[in-house]
Order: sequence, then C-alpha cells, then structure tokens
Amino acid sequence: MPISASPIATGEPPLELRPAAIHELPRTDRPRERLVDLGAQALGTAELLAILIGSGGAGRSALRLGQDVLAAAGGSHRRLAMQPPAALRAVAGIGIARAVAVHAALELGRRLAAESRECGVPIRSPRDVVAAYAGRLEDLPVEEFHVAVLDSQHRLERDITVTRGILNSSLVHPREVFREAIAERAAAVVLVHNHPSGDPTPSADDRMVTEQLVAAGRLLDIPVHDHVIIGRGRYTSFAEAGLL
Repeated sequence: MPISASPIATGEPPLELRPAAIHELPRTDRPRERLVDLGAQALGTAELLAILIGSGGAGRSALRLGQDVLAAAGGSHRRLAMQPPAALRAVAGIGIARAVAVHAALELGRRLAAESRECGVPIRSPRDVVAAYAGRLEDLPVEEFHVAVLDSQHRLERDITVTRGILNSSLVHPREVFREAIAERAAAVVLVHNHPSGDPTPSADDRMVTEQLVAAGRLLDIPVHDHVIIGRGRYTSFAEAGLL
C-alpha cells in the first residue's frame, strides 16, 4: 500500500506550523475589522502596515509581512519613514506595488504634519519655522530647499519648494527663489532646508547659498530674515548663530 506523503516531504509546512491567514483569524484579531470597530489609534504599527499591504505573500500573512517590514526598520517609525520603496522591497513578500503603497502612506503622514501649522500663522522665531517644517522635512532621505514667504505681519503667506536633491549654489538660483516671492509681494522670506544626515551644521555650500540669496534679497528689497537648517530633532538658525 503506498505511503502518503507527509506535509514536510512535499515541502508544505505542517498545518499546526503554518501561519494563519488573516481571514482565518477571529474578527477581533483582524486588522481591518479592528480598525472599523475600534478606530485606527487602537492598532499597532504592524497591523496598520498589514492593511496597506493587503494580502499575504512568500508564505506569510499580511500581518506577518507588516511585522517583517517594521522589524527591517529596527522597529523605528522614523527609520521606516526614511526608507525609499527599494529598501522596502528587500523584505520577502514585498513587491513594488506594496512598497509604493507603504511609501505613499508615509508621504501622506508627512503632508498631514506639514498642515498642522497653517498659512497665516506668524513666524516670529526659528522655533516657529521648525514647528512649521520639521514634520515634513526632518526624515526625508534627500535635501529639500524651501522658501517661506512672509507678509508684512510676519505671517506665513506661502511655502515654495525650490529644489529637491543635493543643495548647491548652481541649483538654488536667486531667480528661482525670489520669482514667486515677488509675485506674492512678499515683505520678507525665510530660507529652510533639511540635512538627511540629521546633523544641521551648515556646510560650505549652505553658507555660500545663503550669502548669495541675502545679497539678492537686499537688491530686491525682500529681506532674508533667516535660513533654518532642520536636522533630526535639532536645527541651526543662521540668524541665531550670527551668520546672516
């Protein structure tokens, strides 16, 4: 009589060792149902990631994939937010579609944080600038250079993204910085950019760019009140440091 193959002989894990698919779990343990019943704030990060991932892959449930993605970032939300889609794809079971979905959700979080301080609020100190921009910039993997356009009451009139990438004097041209500031009839501007390294110490290029833009602002009668470099939990203000 032929001997039936065991699950191990066929390459399949024994049923008792196979991770349960999410639809096999009780409703109280399913991330989507828990979110509906209890609200998103009741879910752990791995559960939220499981909802974004959608379904299992590579022999793992969506919840296990969410746990793997979080573990690959050392359990750190900050590290997870800094990872590009290519890094997320290094996790077994995470393809381009899932990596992009997670990356898009993280970008939505950044934009929500950026809206926490809306235009029209006075910008009177470097800390006000950091409050307006840190949520969006401090965890980015590349540099972004922004111009905060202020009205005569020092209120944030508009945010202008000038460049995304490595900051140098050839990329940040006074024409690009002041074109929209002139159109907005800005009373003054504040320069803002981030250092992906987390260290906000000004580089030689930072100083050169600042000198050029301050000089251009004087010619155009649009003063540069400050240049704030945002690091990870820290910042450098050119005005505070006496560098303007």
